[in-house]
Amino acid sequence: MTSDDKPVLVELDVEEVLSPADAPIILETSEATMQRAARFATRPRSRIGSLFWGLLAALLGAFVSVAVWDFITSLLARNEVLGGAVLAITLAFSAVLCAVILREMAGFLRLGRIDSLQKEAAEVQASHDIGRAKHFAGKLQKLYKNRHDAEWGLAAFHERAEDQFDATDLMSLAENKILAPLDAEAILEIQSAARQVATVTAFVPMAFADVIAALTMNMRMIRRIAEIYGGRAGTLGSWRLTKVVLSHLVATGAVAVGDDLIGSIAGGGVMSKVSRRFGEGIINGALTARVGVAALEVCRPMPFVTQKRPRVTTLVQRAMAGLFPGKKNGDTTGS
Repeated sequence: MTSDDKPVLVELDVEEVLSPADAPIILETSEATMQRAARFATRPRSRIGSLFWGLLAALLGAFVSVAVWDFITSLLARNEVLGGAVLAITLAFSAVLCAVILREMAGFLRLGRIDSLQKEAAEVQASHDIGRAKHFAGKLQKLYKNRHDAEWGLAAFHERAEDQFDATDLMSLAENKILAPLDAEAILEIQSAARQVATVTAFVPMAFADVIAALTMNMRMIRRIAEIYGGRAGTLGSWRLTKVVLSHLVATGAVAVGDDLIGSIAGGGVMSKVSRRFGEGIINGALTARVGVAALEVCRPMPFVTQKRPRVTTLVQRAMAGLFPGKKNGDTTGS
């Protein structure tokens, strides 16, 4: 065997096969999107713009009213039966429109009632006046007196309210007996919305589908939380409430999701085992939970006294239990 017949080692350039788990998680994109949306919704309104849209609405309303009136009168002159039918339909539509307007106004009044209770509760906590605390407690009882889910709490509060001689103790009793069950319902709504947003983001590959789903579910969550605390709003009221919630997020600096939050939610090596979409699902779920906590603070009739403020980490951990590898139902400790 000559030297030319020696075995030759040929090194092949084998490309490294990458899995979806190796893709980096994009945190900045979701955070920047949330921040831009919050700042856009909470930017101050221009007086010129408000005047323009108000005059345009008045002009269009006048134009439509005159056009409908001319149409009905001309139709009555041509055919009384057909004109009468159109007139009846127009009157019925006007009645429904008035009912819708009244419902929207009632929604704004309910939201204003919650705002006034929040301000009064803050003043009571600052003054420690037992008389003002009793007055606030009476308003709180009146707010929930017709609620079946608050009957037990109202009865328990009424039994022990006369024994309280300190403003802080009375406020704490009202919070523990009346608001604690409502807090539990609101927390369940936040967890459900965060779970749904995370699931849609992880499993729906369509472009912008997760954005639309997140927007829809967040608005529904905010509206549902307002209903739980007695601030049920209509369509326009829901938009106003959403703007207030986003303003609260911007004011408290709680718009972005940090690396520490994602790490505590995902838990060590879990993020390396799931796909990039699952990681984005957790991020969107955490953002939804943060919006939910802000909505809870905005819609709650009084700030937290003895009850603990819900932690976003704990909410997301409970919402994601069972959806991702390594997450168990009992693993709900927050950081």
